Amino acid sequence: MVFASAFNSGDSEAVGQAYEDHGIVVPHPGHPMTGPGRTAAIEHLLGLGLPIEASTRHAYVTGDIALLIVDWSIRGVAHGADVDFAGTAADVARRGPDGLWRYVIDNPYGTA
Repeated sequence: MVFASAFNSGDSEAVGQAYEDHGIVVPHPGHPMTGPGRTAAIEHLLGLGLPIEASTRHAYVTGDIALLIVDWSIRGVAHGADVDFAGTAADVARRGPDGLWRYVIDNPYGTA
């Protein structure tokens, strides 16, 4: 999975390239973020220094649009505290003219 590889590299720029320019992430249910807010949310998680594990449960594709249902978790010890984040994402991606898939909507907590 491209996102997990980018995330696990620790490189926020690589993670940012997994999104369309105006793509959103929803770090907390009901709080979509794009631009600098999206970057800050990603950098916060990267700052934990913990890997993400992700497994695609379903991928529904029509043309250049995909709905992805992904089980994910970030677990370990960061800054002296136990971390246990997990969920089932409901994500929308679009294939660009370059053939690469990028998030339009990255909703890590799915229907929460």
